Amino acid sequence: MKVGFDNAKYLLLQSENIRSRISQFGGKLYLEFGGKLFDDHHASRVLPGFQPDTKIRMLLQLKEQVEIIVAVSAEDIEKHKVRGDLGIPYTNDTLRLIDAFRSFGFYVGSVVLTRFSGQPTAVLFQRQLEDSGMKVYRHYPIEGYPYDISKIVSPEGYGKNDFVETKNSLVVVTAPGPGSGKMAVCLSQLYHEHQRGVQAGYAKYETFPVHNLPLRHPVNLAYEAATADLNDLNMIDPFHLDAYNITSVNYNRDIEIFPVLKTMFEAMLGKSPYQSPTDMGVNRAGDCIIDDELVREAAKNEILRRYYQELYRQRRGKSDGREIYRIELLMKELSLTAQSRTVVKPALEVAELTCAPAAAIQVPDGNILTGKTSPLLGAASALLLNALKYLGGIDAEVHLIGPEVIEPVQELKVSVLGNSNPHLHIDELLVALSICAVTDSNAKIAIEQLQKLRGSEAHSTVILSEADEDSFRRLGIRLTCEPKYETSKLYHG
Repeated sequence: MKVGFDNAKYLLLQSENIRSRISQFGGKLYLEFGGKLFDDHHASRVLPGFQPDTKIRMLLQLKEQVEIIVAVSAEDIEKHKVRGDLGIPYTNDTLRLIDAFRSFGFYVGSVVLTRFSGQPTAVLFQRQLEDSGMKVYRHYPIEGYPYDISKIVSPEGYGKNDFVETKNSLVVVTAPGPGSGKMAVCLSQLYHEHQRGVQAGYAKYETFPVHNLPLRHPVNLAYEAATADLNDLNMIDPFHLDAYNITSVNYNRDIEIFPVLKTMFEAMLGKSPYQSPTDMGVNRAGDCIIDDELVREAAKNEILRRYYQELYRQRRGKSDGREIYRIELLMKELSLTAQSRTVVKPALEVAELTCAPAAAIQVPDGNILTGKTSPLLGAASALLLNALKYLGGIDAEVHLIGPEVIEPVQELKVSVLGNSNPHLHIDELLVALSICAVTDSNAKIAIEQLQKLRGSEAHSTVILSEADEDSFRRLGIRLTCEPKYETSKLYHG
């Protein structure tokens, strides 16, 4: 894969910047961590070369000082909101995050349920967490937030929130996804710390938008596409422009909340250490881009993936389509169409030729391969086998899994397990391929190519089963689908 981002430089610059910010506040620092800590796949997609675990590798250098708070919105819990890249609910991802932090040796002090107003599902989740020994705190909606500053910074505002007991000097506040209330948790803690006579500071670590890239740079537009459901908009930071006469990019929610933070600092310290939302940030991603053209193209591809993702969500009844409209505006701004995604047209052409579902994949060397539906295999499984043959230098006519292996499995699926579709799912196919690899050198070679598929782009002309979608995700293949099912049935289990 080509690289447009210097990850080693980023680790160095980012660590130095955070250490500098910690030293700015002599007592305690609440560090809001936006995006994904362990697996920031959005950043790795739009900044080729960015490693998904970069943030956690950086934090490991400060492990003895770090304490983790996980914030999750009670409203998101009640809505059963799902993390799109992993396909799991925010509740499950909260548990996953806690386990992952602990596996690295970090101390996870507590979970905060934000926007709590008695949601039954949130109450059940709190009980589950407490039964496992986790401390849970509640933060409540504040009428007039974020504009009624006098009420917010008062006993009736942040004052009614639970105070989160912490013991370490660097408190990292993270969440399963955007809009979880991380900043509000930090600001509430600053209020309570001040009431207790403790000096504390705040800083923000958001990878996007990148403040020193142009406002309408594709990387920043890709962030708007990723947060279309939150109505996030990139804006020129008016406070930064006014204070320094320097143009900087931020987003609407930070700009809206900045007067609150500034007022809080003035009340506690006599003056604010920050003159703008940009000042709050510690992000140095923009300084580590080494190939702007490559990064621009990667960001455009991300916008197209988000477009197909929203079409898919609408088809499954999970969206009313407003997000599609917002992303279409971004596509028009960049002169993109749905078929600007390189794997779309080849897949559609095979589907039209065969009158059956088809799929296409662009492997890391840039070549595009296709797969078609056959009596033995669905298009996605055929595509995967074709890609493994290509990467392993195996002749396209070679059967990696013979009919004598596939047909008994199909019979089992239909006659015994009651499946209506006899085609093997990708995970079933890989199990069969692994068994064949014991005696077949070509199958062994094919299995060895699986890691090479990570980062490949793929497109299906129909919506795949959840099992196949999950397999593509686990293999690191960036899949999109046309928003239609293979059959006209209403129920697609």
